[in-house]
Amino acid sequence: MIHKAGFVNIIGNPNVGKSSLMNILVGEKLSIITSKAQTTRHRIHGIVNGENFQIIYSDTPGIIRPYYKLQEAMMKSVNIALTDADIILYITDINDAPDKNKNYIEKLGKTKTPMLLIINKIDLINHEVLAGLTDLWAQFLPKAEIIAASALHRINTEKIFDRFFELLPVHPAYYPKDTLTDRPERFFASEIIRKKILLNYKEEIPYSVEIRIDEFKESAQILRIRSTIYVLRDSQKGIIIGHKGEMLKKVGTEARQEMEQFFGKKIFLELFVKVSKDWRNNEKQLRRFGY
Repeated sequence: MIHKAGFVNIIGNPNVGKSSLMNILVGEKLSIITSKAQTTRHRIHGIVNGENFQIIYSDTPGIIRPYYKLQEAMMKSVNIALTDADIILYITDINDAPDKNKNYIEKLGKTKTPMLLIINKIDLINHEVLAGLTDLWAQFLPKAEIIAASALHRINTEKIFDRFFELLPVHPAYYPKDTLTDRPERFFASEIIRKKILLNYKEEIPYSVEIRIDEFKESAQILRIRSTIYVLRDSQKGIIIGHKGEMLKKVGTEARQEMEQFFGKKIFLELFVKVSKDWRNNEKQLRRFGY
């Protein structure tokens, strides 16, 4: 039997639905999904296995112009994803303009890698508007195969999967067939905590925060996790903790509940808050955080 395997790298601007589509294609919640931009910071592999195929999906941060070293590291992973893909999945949506990141679109246009361009959120527009968008994108990326879809309503998601299977190269599996992702469990614990911070705090706070898992001890009945939330300034530490610790308790409770669903067991979670001034521009700190 012929076996196919390869890397499908998901690229696009912030908030166009990259993580939503990846989670649907993988069938698991591996990437954080919120309404805020720059939710994804790390490149995350989600692996789908069949008897005669293995697809490794790679979710990447949204394309931005970097202003500090953290964002530079994020964009480095996006650039690498452009070069090591077997298939490029470029995600746009009905509000995304082709000239928003003109330099990057020009890079995409020069690649010889097979590319699917997905126009997401089509449930919000009519056929006439969609036809205009399709023609516009075809002018910017004439080599791309364009598929209109809706990750939210799962419109054409099966069609996308079918095209992947057709385009995959013949290759043995890269990972053991029972592997779901290349990321360790403690990574997803930190991402769940960061998600709750994104949802519970406004303005700059979520973008000034990084999570470190200090302890991850598992037994048959319970998983014990101790984590530190790093912020840039003392004032941010106070906001994260809240009056009499109420906000930190709320984040901890919500994170623990989601972790129990994700890991399938009881969670004992401890959260601490520390100040690490200018960690976003500190290369040593960024390496500690996995960038």
